[in-house]
Amino acid sequence: MALLNLKLFRARFTTVWHFTASHDNCSEVNKQTRRDFLLEKVGILLSEDFGIVTMLLQNRAVFALGLRMCSTHVMKGPLMDKANSNSELSDFRKVFSKAKHIAIITGAGVSAESGVLTFRGENEKWRKWQSQDLSTPEAFSRTPSRVWEFFHYRRELALNKTPTAAHLAIAECETRLRKQGRSVVVITQCTDDLHQQAGSKHVLRVHGSLMETRCVSCGSVTVNKRSPICDALKDKGAPHPDVADAQIPVDKLPRCGESDCNGLLRPNVVFFGETLDSHILTKVEKEMETCDLCLVVGTSSIVYPAAMFGPQIASRGVPVAEFNTQTTPKTEYFRYHFQGPCGTTLPPALAQHESEVI
Repeated sequence: MALLNLKLFRARFTTVWHFTASHDNCSEVNKQTRRDFLLEKVGILLSEDFGIVTMLLQNRAVFALGLRMCSTHVMKGPLMDKANSNSELSDFRKVFSKAKHIAIITGAGVSAESGVLTFRGENEKWRKWQSQDLSTPEAFSRTPSRVWEFFHYRRELALNKTPTAAHLAIAECETRLRKQGRSVVVITQCTDDLHQQAGSKHVLRVHGSLMETRCVSCGSVTVNKRSPICDALKDKGAPHPDVADAQIPVDKLPRCGESDCNGLLRPNVVFFGETLDSHILTKVEKEMETCDLCLVVGTSSIVYPAAMFGPQIASRGVPVAEFNTQTTPKTEYFRYHFQGPCGTTLPPALAQHESEVI
């Protein structure tokens, strides 16, 4: 019955998607409105079809779609009471000491502390365009040179960054607990490779990687850390509003190295509006179903379907701890909330517990 309901929901959601697409005249501003409209429709359709809107069903439905969408509703909350935070940490540490399979969901906030750019705040715009509007399949199809300049700029910055205390704490925790027969998996929305640089081994990248390219012709995916990624992009990509587009010819943009291909390469990231890799999603869902503790670290919880991961785990009764500089639209679903920079709040939470035997 649940499978049939999800199929029905997917069919109805697709109808709404095409209806809204036909009424926005491809306006970038209206595309953002359409994303928010679709998120609202998730609840409406579920209410119509199943009679009641529950957080769990919303999670399953959006997860099944796998579309990367972004809501504009960001919640900012007051600072947490310090005494209460200390009490929470003590309670969390007891739960942590008994957990056998820990899932750590990380977002852009973790990398932002390393200096990696996010899609919001002061980085919301690149030149005169919204960053999110450049990270779409439509933008890449229309202006591949502009989109490659945008991602080249982000790649070059990311290549020169190093892991934070949060990255290192996660990697150390994974290594330490592995020796005890326990496991840690990192489910990350970040497209840099800072988790790997820190030493994390079990990493699921739901939004792809800036350090990989994918050929639009043959589909070949390749690790690519070349700097610059091609000669034509050298010294290009400056973000200032008065910088003109380089308008690089398509045949001078990054090209596929496979024999007899030479197709155009694109960053191997999930653009907004694209579906997430089904193989990665299957692995993520398995981890979500088996973990007995979850940490949601450095994410604003507004990019779907990843924003649903933590609440879906919490719906099973599994303890979920949120580490963020502010409260989020999903904070109310979680048992713990630790407010502050991840590099400050996470290391003591994941440090060796007195009960551990090394």
